[in-house]
Amino acid sequence: MQHLLFLSHRIPYPPNKGDKIRSYHLLKHLSTQYRVHLGCFVDDANDMEHIEYVSSLCASSHIVPLDRTRATAYSVRGFLTGEALTLPFYRQAGMAAWVQRTLHEYPIANALAFSSPMAQYLISLPQALNRVIDFVDVDSDKWRQYAQSKKWPLSMVYRREANKLFDFERRIALECEATVLVSAAEAALFREAVPAAASRVHVVNNGVDTDYFTPYREYSSPYKSRELPIVFTGAMDYWANVDAVDWFARHVFPAIYKKLPAARFYVVGARPAPLTQALAKFPGVIVTGAVDDVRPYLAHAALSVAPLRIARGTQNKVLEAMAMARVVIASPQATQGLETTSKARDLRVAGDAAEYIAEILHWLEDRRARETFGVAARKHVLSHYSWHTNLAAIDRLLAHRPSAPHTPASGEIAPAAPHSTQPERLA
Repeated sequence: MQHLLFLSHRIPYPPNKGDKIRSYHLLKHLSTQYRVHLGCFVDDANDMEHIEYVSSLCASSHIVPLDRTRATAYSVRGFLTGEALTLPFYRQAGMAAWVQRTLHEYPIANALAFSSPMAQYLISLPQALNRVIDFVDVDSDKWRQYAQSKKWPLSMVYRREANKLFDFERRIALECEATVLVSAAEAALFREAVPAAASRVHVVNNGVDTDYFTPYREYSSPYKSRELPIVFTGAMDYWANVDAVDWFARHVFPAIYKKLPAARFYVVGARPAPLTQALAKFPGVIVTGAVDDVRPYLAHAALSVAPLRIARGTQNKVLEAMAMARVVIASPQATQGLETTSKARDLRVAGDAAEYIAEILHWLEDRRARETFGVAARKHVLSHYSWHTNLAAIDRLLAHRPSAPHTPASGEIAPAAPHSTQPERLA
């Protein structure tokens, strides 16, 4: 088997949040065709127990604990260097040394960097290397949306991050052999922003493990009898999710609860932010925190909602609920990355509070219609979101072979010098 270098900003397991779902399936797919050499960080102490399993999928691995406090302090150097703060956050001398040592020791012709900051380890390398960069989303545009939703001075910091990170994304796309995005909408946005790299921008859609996310198993209900549960699932320390549930609990759910007192709004996800925890004081709102298995909450929910106002790429929470044969009511932002020919037949879209209220009241009052619609939603996921089918696009990109060493572009950011191999040290 050929060798491949795979870099990820976060350990690709467990698949319990958007980026880790994608990176895990990428790793699992690549491990069947390549001897994978994995370099990644661990930013959650609970994930340390999964290092052995992840390493078992690889020919070699360099899995580094990331101290978020120290990394955040280190990222402030970006203000002095004029670069995006994201880059020094994930810049570590030990990782850079491991990358260069691994490329020297093994006959590696392909490298895949998952997320833009990991691409800094593949810039200015002397050997010919087919570099595929999976941005997943256009992160710079996410920061731009954050800037629009925050007050000064955070808005200023976020706007700067959007501009500086876009400069880096553009340089990566112009130098590397292929740039990957998660949806046609994200790819179109990036091609328009960087037309010179348009021919090297590709789409690799997400998938859903429909054997795991299936309604055709027995799940014990986590809800009380006679409740009409409306569920939101997602990592609750992620600002876009925090903003979504806060808006929904304040501007949509009170009207639902007044009309249907049996209605409940369940916020299901780990590490709820203080703003989210405070929603539990609202009548009918339940904040669960982390749960062992999200599927029972979906299987027994009357409806699933995704009222995101800040969103990038494909929302796994939407696809997973659809795979569980639920009616999903989502914002336009949450659906823009989905490949669907007729959202009205398998996914409902609501643009404002009034539309959400009307949709929810309609579906809560007709259980048979919900069941019929849910079947169509699952059928759509089965047809369009197979990991095996969608990841075949990655195989085609990795089949390319550069014929000569690349020439570094002017103004590139080189990885940290390989003077330290201590994984715990950020330098």
